[in-house]
This record gives sequence, C-alpha cells and structure tokens, in this order.
Amino acid sequence: MRVIRGRASTPEDDREATRDLLDAVSESGEPAVRALTPHRQLAFGRRDANEPGYDAARAAASERGFPPVERSVGGRAVAYTGTTVAFAALEPTDDGRTGITDRYEDAVGTVIDALDSLGVDAERGEPPESFCPGDYSVQARCGGSDGEEFGKLAGIAQRVTADATLVSGVVIVADRGEIREVLAPVYDALDVPFDPESVGSVASAGGPADSEPVARALEDAIVGDRATTVESLAEATGREA
Repeated sequence: MRVIRGRASTPEDDREATRDLLDAVSESGEPAVRALTPHRQLAFGRRDANEPGYDAARAAASERGFPPVERSVGGRAVAYTGTTVAFAALEPTDDGRTGITDRYEDAVGTVIDALDSLGVDAERGEPPESFCPGDYSVQARCGGSDGEEFGKLAGIAQRVTADATLVSGVVIVADRGEIREVLAPVYDALDVPFDPESVGSVASAGGPADSEPVARALEDAIVGDRATTVESLAEATGREA
C-alpha cells in the first residue's frame, strides 16, 4: 500500500492531489492512504452552497480567519484549524456501487481503533445537533464538570468511481473552542441546527493534542498488516508543498 505524506501548497491543490491519487489507484490497482493536517479553512459541502444564507456563512468564516472553500464530498461545513487531521483511504474496486455500507462501517471501526491506540475511549455516534451530522461518526466523552459530556471527534464520507473508492474523514485533534466559535455563526447563517457543545476533540477525550501521532495512528490503522511504500506528495503527484 502506498503511504502518501505531506500536503500541497493550497487547499484546492490538496483536493486535486487526492483526485490524482484516486485516478492512480484506478489505473494501477494499488491502494493508497493519506493522513495529514490540511490548511486552515472552512470547508463547505454541496448542500451548504445551495442554502440562501451561504454568502453570509462564507463571510462569517472569513471574518474569523477561516478561508471558505467548497468540497465535492461530505455533508455540512467543517472547520480545519491547522491541527485538524484529515485522512483518505483509496482502494481499487471492481464495482464501487456494492459494499458502500460495509466500507462506512469498516471506516468507523478503523477510526475507533486508531483512537484507542492513543488512549481515547471512542465509540460510534454523535451528540444531537453536531457539525456535519451523519450516521457514520465517532464520539467520545470529552470532559465538562462531570466528565460525562459526549463530543463528536470524527465524521466520515465516501466517494466512488468506476474502478476505485475513496473513504475519507476528519478528526478534531484540538482547538475545539475555536471550532465552536466559527461554526456557530456559520451554521446559524445556513439555518442548520448546531450545538457548539457537541464539538469534541482528541485532546479533550484524553488523547494527544499533537496532530502527528493522530495522523500516524490513523495511517497505521488503515494500512493494517499490508506492506507499504512511503512517498512524499510531491513524489506521488508532482504537487509541491
């Protein structure tokens, strides 16, 4: 399995790099994985772009120092602070239309296993009115006065082409306060229910506040027992950091 490390110079180049890798998996049949810390940004989904308050939501993100971008996969808006980790598992397939639910289920288990290796007792699910709500999310107890409050740590998305699948996700490592502060006005502008207290983080759930061990744990969990080759993003795609 190809392990691709690093990020491109801009959020758009980064998304293009993942598309390049998906094409490469389709052509070669060799799986690949990325786990990285994306540039600081507020990534909106396609549904967000169709909302009447979309322009106001973009302005709210920009005013708080989060450049707004649009992504082609996933659901509602997600904030990346610079410590947030994104992962992408790219696999060849003969028929991507089958096994969609199984891939989601496997991805949830993979994220839980990765977090467990970091000392986080995570489970499937999310609190009510979470950011980017979805059936395939991961949560953990994240403190509060009684230590019993659940917070959403991760969400998972999927994209399928004729010959390859892309299962991707985002894991909140730290900066939950900053994420709450930007997502509250963004979701309000989009008129989408959102509870700021639903935002969790690996750090607040007892894990590291450093993105590097989180990225490597996700990478290891996705790779499993497969042999790997490690490449920089520049080597793999020609896109410089």
